[in-house]
Amino acid sequence: MPLPSGTKLGPYEIVAPLGAGGMGEVYRAHDPRLNRDVAVKISAAEFSARFEREAKAIAALNHPHICQIYDVGPAYLVMEFIEGVPLHGPLPLDQALRYALQICDALDAAHKKSITHRDLKPSNILVTQSGVKLLDFGLAKMGTAGAPAASGVATQTMSLTEAGTVLGTAAYMSPEQAKGEPADTRSDIFSFGLVLYEMVSGRRAFSRNSAVETMAAILHMEPESLQVTPALQIIVTRCLRKSPADRFQSMAQVKEALLAAGSGASSASNATASAAVTTAPSPQSSSVAAPSIAVLPFANMSGDADNAYFSDGLSEEIINVLARIPGLKVIARTSAFAFRGKDLDVRKIAEMLGVRTILEGSVRRAGTRIRVTAQLITAEDGSHLWSERYDRELADVFALQDAIAGSIAAALATKLVVPSDVSRQHTPNLAAYEAVLRARYHLSNVTPDSVPRARDCLKQAISLDPHYALPHSVLGGSFVSPAVYGMIPAHEAMPLARAEYQKALAIDPSLPEALVGLAAISMFYDYDWQAAGQLFEKARSRGPLPGGARMRYGQYLFCIGQRDAALHESESAMQGDPLNLQLRSLLSFALMAGGKDADALSECRRILELNPNYHLGLFCQSLAYLQLGQINAALVSAEKAHALASWVLAHSGYVAGLLSRTGHKDRAAALLQNLGDGSAFGAPFGFVYYHLVCSELEQAAAWAGKAIDQREPWAIFLLMLPLARDLRRSAHWPALAKLMNPPEAISESKS
Repeated sequence: MPLPSGTKLGPYEIVAPLGAGGMGEVYRAHDPRLNRDVAVKISAAEFSARFEREAKAIAALNHPHICQIYDVGPAYLVMEFIEGVPLHGPLPLDQALRYALQICDALDAAHKKSITHRDLKPSNILVTQSGVKLLDFGLAKMGTAGAPAASGVATQTMSLTEAGTVLGTAAYMSPEQAKGEPADTRSDIFSFGLVLYEMVSGRRAFSRNSAVETMAAILHMEPESLQVTPALQIIVTRCLRKSPADRFQSMAQVKEALLAAGSGASSASNATASAAVTTAPSPQSSSVAAPSIAVLPFANMSGDADNAYFSDGLSEEIINVLARIPGLKVIARTSAFAFRGKDLDVRKIAEMLGVRTILEGSVRRAGTRIRVTAQLITAEDGSHLWSERYDRELADVFALQDAIAGSIAAALATKLVVPSDVSRQHTPNLAAYEAVLRARYHLSNVTPDSVPRARDCLKQAISLDPHYALPHSVLGGSFVSPAVYGMIPAHEAMPLARAEYQKALAIDPSLPEALVGLAAISMFYDYDWQAAGQLFEKARSRGPLPGGARMRYGQYLFCIGQRDAALHESESAMQGDPLNLQLRSLLSFALMAGGKDADALSECRRILELNPNYHLGLFCQSLAYLQLGQINAALVSAEKAHALASWVLAHSGYVAGLLSRTGHKDRAAALLQNLGDGSAFGAPFGFVYYHLVCSELEQAAAWAGKAIDQREPWAIFLLMLPLARDLRRSAHWPALAKLMNPPEAISESKS
């Protein structure tokens, strides 16, 4: 029963209630001895341990942005009375950044005392005339001095002041809290990201109909992009990484990033610039969140063109090691290697890739020795930040890669440390390692000639070192990619690929490349979406996925109906791989699926600015034109795409449909002859395209069933596009959807 005004608790006189919850009540009270008002929390008896923990946590802190404790009584706490309102958004950007920095300071002070808050949320942050005050340390966990505070119990307890709610502040939990796993200071960093997201946008990052659905979203979904500067989007994204290892590792790091972001945002505090990174940002805009680097392909100075595979492999391995360093943005191989042989100033390259630094070098190989020169160049003025020459035995190549990465980390920032877990589970036989490098070199372009040569190299690597997991994984990919490109039937390729991925995982159960490969088979071939999700989650738990793997994960999200998350994944991946045309094409597909046809068309134009003859970009552009009702423009783009990739049978049917729609019946009929009787791999989807463009839904449905039977890898992906919207709304769709075993999100015919 609430205490009436005038009730005495020791020397304190109750003035009025402030709030109540399942664990007790909060009152405004007066202390006549010091003539000041205070806040009194009265504990329900069964929660006295919680109150004792809160008292000890607050008493250990003395900070202007943390509510102070004055006294402890039997089953009550006496604290600073704060006149303010709970934090809420949306706020102007400069104000949100000011409050965010104050919260950073408060949490940093707590973390330095080994105190983790574990219940950070807007209702526990009051806004006063002098700034913010952090409240409610009732869930705080006090650790050993000098160590992160951790807990082995789930933190599903609400704030006292939230009356009538069930236990659990689900919307502000970190993934580890939601799973009941130990939560250290990095859990507060995740919750801080949620608070910052809400301050800026006025909405929760993860808002669902129930606590269970909300926690599931926190575990498996990504929030929608914010309408903020790219710098601030990067900060929020990093705070909200699912794995604690991928987040900022301290509130001090968060504060540094916010200060840098604020220095470029003050003039645009009310701007609503889109966070979708559809063009490479300048070095200045990308530098605000973290140091950044692109590793250009090392020049082959050996006088033997056949050794190019080795210099490329060394560059790629350095990229892989650097990518594991928390706090460092590393451009993926696809984009970094796009400048091979181009005579461009490194400052221009850095501008195009959105990085602050460039690593370039050369490799000279003679017998059993190698000489590697490397130089780290600052983008701002082209000066050398660090340079070194290494003369080593070839057998020391693995230590050499780690040494270069460590030197780069030391040169960029003292806080960047190569983590110990980058050490290899297995140091491969040198000849086997070289064979894998040769294979990857051949696979950099998937052609009928290059793939068999790559497979021969991989089989040699396996024979030389049976305990080396990677060649099995790369061999598996050598079957998947040709199936995706329509070179070999999926029923032939996927079982072979699966066997190799499983062999790789038998050697190294956590190899990300193999996990992602099996996930791709699960979704494209098995239509086992649960297995695909579990495999992706396991791969992502090891750290950030590389660009190609992130593209596959984006496809997975797209196919299971999580289109906003797929769009966000594509945008985020492009920050680290801005010149990856396949990734940009996936982004354009996701934009079209989200009804953003004009944005999709703009993205296609950017793709074609980078490569006017990229057939997938032209195909995407044609689809966007068709959605916008510009059928003649759609035909021009489609015919060019078909001319560049005539081996893609589906394009024949699509172009034939556009020709038929524009009155060119004879030309359409001639193109349809390329599909024969429809039995060739990829031909059924050509007929699907033709009948969809011609609005012949019954025929389109019949051929779609045959494409699914063939396990056409792109079938479900393409059937989710707007071109197939009428088919999805038709009576034919439920039977087709059942064949693909889709989750509920895409089994409905209303999309």
